[in-house]
Amino acid sequence: MDDRETRPPTLLALPSYLAGHVARIGHRGLVTALAEHDLRLPHFAVLTGLSDFGPLAQHALADRLGLNRSHLVGYLDLLEQRGYVRRERDPADRRRQRAALTESGMELVRRLQEVAHRSQEESLGVLSTEERRTLVELMRRVVVADDAASKEVTA
Repeated sequence: MDDRETRPPTLLALPSYLAGHVARIGHRGLVTALAEHDLRLPHFAVLTGLSDFGPLAQHALADRLGLNRSHLVGYLDLLEQRGYVRRERDPADRRRQRAALTESGMELVRRLQEVAHRSQEESLGVLSTEERRTLVELMRRVVVADDAASKEVTA
Protein backbone atom coordinates (compact mmCIF):
# COMPACT_ATOMS: atom_id res chain seq x y z
CA MET A 1 0.00 0.00 0.00
CA ASP A 2 1.20 3.50 -0.87
CA ASP A 3 1.89 5.56 2.29
CA ARG A 4 -0.19 8.38 0.80
CA GLU A 5 -3.28 6.18 0.57
CA THR A 6 -5.46 6.58 3.61
CA ARG A 7 -8.43 4.61 2.31
CA PRO A 8 -8.84 0.84 2.46
CA PRO A 9 -7.22 -0.89 -0.53
CA THR A 10 -10.36 -2.97 -1.00
CA LEU A 11 -12.39 0.20 -1.65
CA LEU A 12 -9.67 1.67 -3.87
CA ALA A 13 -9.95 -1.45 -6.05
CA LEU A 14 -13.68 -0.89 -6.69
CA PRO A 15 -14.36 1.23 -9.79
CA SER A 16 -17.82 2.14 -8.48
CA TYR A 17 -16.35 3.49 -5.24
CA LEU A 18 -13.72 5.45 -7.14
CA ALA A 19 -16.23 6.85 -9.65
CA GLY A 20 -18.57 7.96 -6.86
CA HIS A 21 -15.79 9.62 -4.94
CA VAL A 22 -14.34 11.33 -8.01
CA ALA A 23 -17.87 12.62 -8.74
CA ARG A 24 -18.08 14.15 -5.27
CA ILE A 25 -14.68 15.79 -5.75
CA GLY A 26 -15.78 17.20 -9.11
CA HIS A 27 -19.07 18.45 -7.72
CA ARG A 28 -17.55 20.55 -4.91
CA GLY A 29 -17.12 23.77 -6.87
CA LEU A 30 -20.38 23.33 -8.73
CA VAL A 31 -22.36 22.59 -5.56
CA THR A 32 -20.94 25.77 -4.00
CA ALA A 33 -21.92 27.84 -7.06
CA LEU A 34 -25.38 26.29 -7.13
CA ALA A 35 -25.86 27.01 -3.43
CA GLU A 36 -25.19 30.70 -4.15
CA HIS A 37 -28.36 30.55 -6.27
CA ASP A 38 -30.15 28.34 -3.70
CA LEU A 39 -30.12 25.48 -6.22
CA ARG A 40 -28.96 21.85 -6.11
CA LEU A 41 -27.47 19.41 -8.63
CA PRO A 42 -30.88 18.17 -9.90
CA HIS A 43 -31.82 21.77 -10.74
CA PHE A 44 -28.58 22.05 -12.73
CA ALA A 45 -29.44 18.81 -14.52
CA VAL A 46 -32.87 20.18 -15.48
CA LEU A 47 -31.41 23.47 -16.69
CA THR A 48 -28.69 21.81 -18.76
CA GLY A 49 -31.15 19.24 -20.12
CA LEU A 50 -33.40 22.01 -21.39
CA SER A 51 -30.37 23.88 -22.72
CA ASP A 52 -29.09 20.85 -24.61
CA PHE A 53 -32.41 19.42 -25.87
CA GLY A 54 -34.59 22.53 -26.11
CA PRO A 55 -38.22 22.55 -24.93
CA LEU A 56 -39.38 19.09 -23.85
CA ALA A 57 -42.47 17.47 -22.45
CA GLN A 58 -42.00 17.07 -18.71
CA HIS A 59 -42.14 13.26 -18.85
CA ALA A 60 -39.53 13.16 -21.63
CA LEU A 61 -37.23 15.47 -19.67
CA ALA A 62 -37.55 13.29 -16.54
CA ASP A 63 -36.79 10.17 -18.57
CA ARG A 64 -33.76 11.70 -20.31
CA LEU A 65 -32.34 12.89 -16.99
CA GLY A 66 -33.13 9.68 -15.13
CA LEU A 67 -35.23 11.62 -12.62
CA ASN A 68 -38.42 10.55 -10.91
CA ARG A 69 -41.24 12.34 -12.73
CA SER A 70 -42.86 13.63 -9.54
CA HIS A 71 -39.51 14.98 -8.31
CA LEU A 72 -39.03 16.74 -11.64
CA VAL A 73 -42.28 18.65 -11.08
CA GLY A 74 -40.87 20.07 -7.83
CA TYR A 75 -37.60 21.07 -9.50
CA LEU A 76 -39.51 22.75 -12.33
CA ASP A 77 -41.81 24.53 -9.87
CA LEU A 78 -38.85 26.18 -8.16
CA LEU A 79 -37.09 27.03 -11.42
CA GLU A 80 -40.31 28.49 -12.83
CA GLN A 81 -40.89 30.58 -9.67
CA ARG A 82 -37.39 32.02 -10.10
CA GLY A 83 -38.00 32.87 -13.75
CA TYR A 84 -35.51 30.38 -15.23
CA VAL A 85 -38.06 28.03 -16.80
CA ARG A 86 -41.50 28.44 -18.31
CA ARG A 87 -44.11 25.76 -18.88
CA GLU A 88 -46.47 25.73 -21.79
CA ARG A 89 -48.86 23.35 -23.45
CA ASP A 90 -47.11 20.92 -25.79
CA PRO A 91 -48.31 21.79 -29.31
CA ALA A 92 -47.99 18.11 -30.30
CA ASP A 93 -50.26 17.00 -27.44
CA ARG A 94 -52.26 19.70 -25.66
CA ARG A 95 -52.72 17.42 -22.62
CA ARG A 96 -49.01 17.64 -21.82
CA GLN A 97 -46.88 20.36 -20.29
CA ARG A 98 -43.65 21.26 -22.02
CA ALA A 99 -40.79 22.98 -20.18
CA ALA A 100 -38.44 25.51 -21.77
CA LEU A 101 -35.70 27.84 -20.59
CA THR A 102 -36.33 31.56 -20.33
CA GLU A 103 -33.68 34.10 -21.33
CA SER A 104 -32.76 34.38 -17.66
CA GLY A 105 -32.48 30.58 -17.47
CA MET A 106 -30.20 30.48 -20.53
CA GLU A 107 -27.92 33.07 -18.96
CA LEU A 108 -27.80 31.13 -15.68
CA VAL A 109 -26.96 27.91 -17.54
CA ARG A 110 -24.07 29.62 -19.33
CA ARG A 111 -22.63 30.87 -16.02
CA LEU A 112 -23.09 27.53 -14.26
CA GLN A 113 -21.59 25.58 -17.16
CA GLU A 114 -18.46 27.71 -16.89
CA VAL A 115 -18.28 26.87 -13.18
CA ALA A 116 -18.85 23.18 -13.95
CA HIS A 117 -16.05 23.13 -16.52
CA ARG A 118 -13.67 24.90 -14.14
CA SER A 119 -14.51 22.45 -11.34
CA GLN A 120 -13.79 19.54 -13.68
CA GLU A 121 -10.47 21.04 -14.71
CA GLU A 122 -9.51 21.55 -11.08
CA SER A 123 -10.61 18.13 -9.87
CA LEU A 124 -9.07 16.24 -12.80
CA GLY A 125 -5.97 18.41 -13.06
CA VAL A 126 -3.73 15.47 -12.14
CA LEU A 127 -4.70 13.81 -15.45
CA SER A 128 -3.43 14.76 -18.89
CA THR A 129 -5.91 15.93 -21.52
CA GLU A 130 -5.75 12.52 -23.20
CA GLU A 131 -6.30 10.71 -19.90
CA ARG A 132 -9.37 12.89 -19.23
CA ARG A 133 -10.76 12.10 -22.68
CA THR A 134 -10.23 8.39 -22.06
CA LEU A 135 -11.85 8.58 -18.62
CA VAL A 136 -14.89 10.39 -20.01
CA GLU A 137 -15.23 7.96 -22.93
CA LEU A 138 -15.06 4.91 -20.65
CA MET A 139 -17.60 6.32 -18.20
CA ARG A 140 -19.87 7.39 -21.08
CA ARG A 141 -19.82 3.82 -22.46
CA VAL A 142 -20.96 2.48 -19.10
CA VAL A 143 -23.78 5.05 -18.87
CA VAL A 144 -24.93 4.46 -22.47
CA ALA A 145 -24.92 0.68 -21.94
CA ASP A 146 -26.96 1.08 -18.75
CA ASP A 147 -29.44 3.36 -20.56
CA ALA A 148 -29.81 0.77 -23.33
CA ALA A 149 -30.32 -2.04 -20.82
CA SER A 150 -32.95 0.02 -19.00
CA LYS A 151 -34.84 0.60 -22.26
CA GLU A 152 -34.82 -3.15 -22.96
CA VAL A 153 -36.31 -3.89 -19.54
CA THR A 154 -39.11 -1.35 -19.99
CA ALA A 155 -39.85 -2.34 -23.61
